[in-house]
Amino acid sequence: MFTIEHEFDSTVVTLVDEGQGYLQEDVTIHAFEDCVTIEQLDPRTDAVQRITLSQVQLKELAAALDLPEGIYRLSRPENDT
Repeated sequence: MFTIEHEFDSTVVTLVDEGQGYLQEDVTIHAFEDCVTIEQLDPRTDAVQRITLSQVQLKELAAALDLPEGIYRLSRPENDT
């Protein structure tokens, strides 16, 4: 299950782990104009862990999910900076 919420400066997606067996804590993704943050509560420390990805890293991650094992570099249009 997941939820999507649009806030003033970001879109927030929350992924809820459902099912049998050991379940992970919810994952919250904040999509801002210049970056994306991924947050998850660490139950061992009771602290939220955060990872910040640039827009380029996010595009590369999305591409990597559909590619076989290997090393890749996304090409960018000449006028894209």
